[in-house]
Amino acid sequence: MLDFSVTLIITVINIVFLTFILRKILFKPVSKFVADRAKRVRDSIDAASADREQAKSLLSQYRGKMEAAEAEAREIVASATTKARAQAERIVADGKAEAVAIVEDARRQIELERQKAFARFTVEATALVMTASSRLVQRDFSGDDNRRYVDMLLGELAANARKGNG
Repeated sequence: MLDFSVTLIITVINIVFLTFILRKILFKPVSKFVADRAKRVRDSIDAASADREQAKSLLSQYRGKMEAAEAEAREIVASATTKARAQAERIVADGKAEAVAIVEDARRQIELERQKAFARFTVEATALVMTASSRLVQRDFSGDDNRRYVDMLLGELAANARKGNG
């Protein structure tokens, strides 16, 4: 049957003693190391998860700021375009007004020059008519009555000339 020898008892005592010593010396530090390692892994995962959430939040903020900046840029471009169109229209209107003013001024100048030329013509024509008439009649037309008569004739000639041109 079973024979219990001293070696068996010493072996059992050895195993119990080794188990106790290994448990105290090796198992607790290894368990503590594994637990610490597991805690560091969990902390790293939690930190990575927090960093990921923060990155998502920052990305969302960045996208919001980019959309706001793009909207502001579109608004600035639209405002600048509107202002440019208004300024262009104002410049064109000013140019047209200035052109009309120049044309009107030129017309006034032409009319003034025409009137001056007509006045010179009248003076010269009066002198010529008086000279020609005095030669024809061989007398001097120097009196006021004669001058009025010549002015009346010239007035009629000018009126007839205007009717013919008009």
